[in-house]
Amino acid sequence: MKSLLIVWHGRTGATEQMVGAASESAAAVEDVQVNSVRAERASAADVLAADALLFAAPENLAALSGAMKEFFDRSYYDLLDRCNGKAYASIICAGSDGEGAQCQLDRIATGLRMRRVAPPIIINTAAQTREAILAQKKLGAADLRRGTELGALFAEGLAMGIF
Repeated sequence: MKSLLIVWHGRTGATEQMVGAASESAAAVEDVQVNSVRAERASAADVLAADALLFAAPENLAALSGAMKEFFDRSYYDLLDRCNGKAYASIICAGSDGEGAQCQLDRIATGLRMRRVAPPIIINTAAQTREAILAQKKLGAADLRRGTELGALFAEGLAMGIF
């Protein structure tokens, strides 16, 4: 049995919806166990126990959300030199381009010598006003399909021993 750990953070629903879509499709793959843990509760031990990782977070002020960054701050040195080659993928939900958060996540994963196995998914909600940024999000079918496909493909690759 292979294991996929999803470490995620979100406040307005978009990231949680994407995690749900990815998790559901990944869990449908035989011989893959999926564990979804909020960044506030995730630990280095969780990461080390997993065969592969999916990181999902919103972009806040052109960077990873504070809780996701704090997860990495808290666990980075316990993971250093212990995740070499471990497969990962990512989902960023943003009000604009999401590139700042994605770049930050990739730099952290590079430092841990992890291996990206799927192109990053960036969901642009186009939330640009205070009200839109703080509002609960409802993602469309096309965005959710991207999460579903990522979860299924990641889990299939894991089950087949590709990752």
